[in-house]
Amino acid sequence: MRFEGTESPLAERQFRLLWLGRVSSAVGDALVPVALSFAVLSVDGSATALGSVLAVTTLARVAFTLFGGVVADRLPRRAVMLASDGVRAAVQALVAVLLLTHGMTLPLFFVTGAIFGAASAFFGPASDGLVPQTISARNLQPANALLSLSRNVLNVFGPALSGGLIAVAGTGWVFAIDSASFVASGVFLVQLRVPPHARAQRSRFVRELREGFREVLGRSWVRWPIAGFAVSNFCLAAFIVLGPPTFTAHFHGARDWGVVSACGAVGAIAGALLSARLRPAHPLTACFLVCVLLAVPIAALAGPLPLIVVAAGWLGGSGAIALGNTWWDTVLQRRIPPSVYARVRSYDILVSFVFMPLGFVVFPLLARWIGFAATLIVAASAVALSNFAVAFSPGVQSVRDEPDLV
Repeated sequence: MRFEGTESPLAERQFRLLWLGRVSSAVGDALVPVALSFAVLSVDGSATALGSVLAVTTLARVAFTLFGGVVADRLPRRAVMLASDGVRAAVQALVAVLLLTHGMTLPLFFVTGAIFGAASAFFGPASDGLVPQTISARNLQPANALLSLSRNVLNVFGPALSGGLIAVAGTGWVFAIDSASFVASGVFLVQLRVPPHARAQRSRFVRELREGFREVLGRSWVRWPIAGFAVSNFCLAAFIVLGPPTFTAHFHGARDWGVVSACGAVGAIAGALLSARLRPAHPLTACFLVCVLLAVPIAALAGPLPLIVVAAGWLGGSGAIALGNTWWDTVLQRRIPPSVYARVRSYDILVSFVFMPLGFVVFPLLARWIGFAATLIVAASAVALSNFAVAFSPGVQSVRDEPDLV
């Protein structure tokens, strides 16, 4: 193992500007989920309405993710990010005004949610692709770790702060803050000065999409990890969706489930901190061996085992996700050609958006058929076996840590 300092990426001005831009927009994003829930319920008090709004936003993001990858490979990535920030700032400003003037309606939530989700689909691939253009090769992994750490810290404190803001000022002002956060992000991104990335010759959209898919299939160290992430995301949904009813039946309901969730947040922060320092010789093998820990909280819930065991399991599992994601992101950025990186990344992102929601639907139905315990054991076993299989696949094992490769 070799060690790097977590603060070293911020010494490089271009990355510092990118980091400030991403943190600025992430501040607002951490506040909005709670505000959105209460805002929708204030307009239409049904859980069905809230679920429908969330589904529309997610589906819009899924639908445009691959398109966003093509655009981010065709155009300057900073410009794509600025356009995405501009659209999202305008959308959230409109929602804020309509909420503050009591003019918001459920159909408008559907429209604004769809536009917001679509704009977000362009930001992710472009943003991830821009990281290597702003940082030196030796600081690439610490830079990814710092981005992960920042996101996880904001996700811990954002919901609580949002609740306080709603109580004092109302949901409209939270959306106004989110809009301002995208403007702040744009201010930092405008100052970025990065050379243009290498671009492939432009062709038809469908052909470029196929080229991205071939890039995934043509590299065993990419296709097997993405398949492994799909299984893990799908099975992790069993823990998330079956956890609350299990805790209602066997523990003190929401109070104890909140303890488990807090431990997961702490684990994610610890994993992000650790990922800036640990440099395994075979980063992808290490990524999937660490992610075997995801099976622990799922299996612990099957008993269920004592609260402290479930909480410790989720702490370790969340830490494994943060640690593994940094290693995976860094390897992708170093080894995928810049001209196709955003398209490859968009397929990777799509796996996260598609398979976990599918698990939310499948596992409750399976639990009704074979029972909670059996369902959770099946999910835990699938996570453990799939991660072991990917970790020891030849293509994955062949990938070595090469800090000078960009």
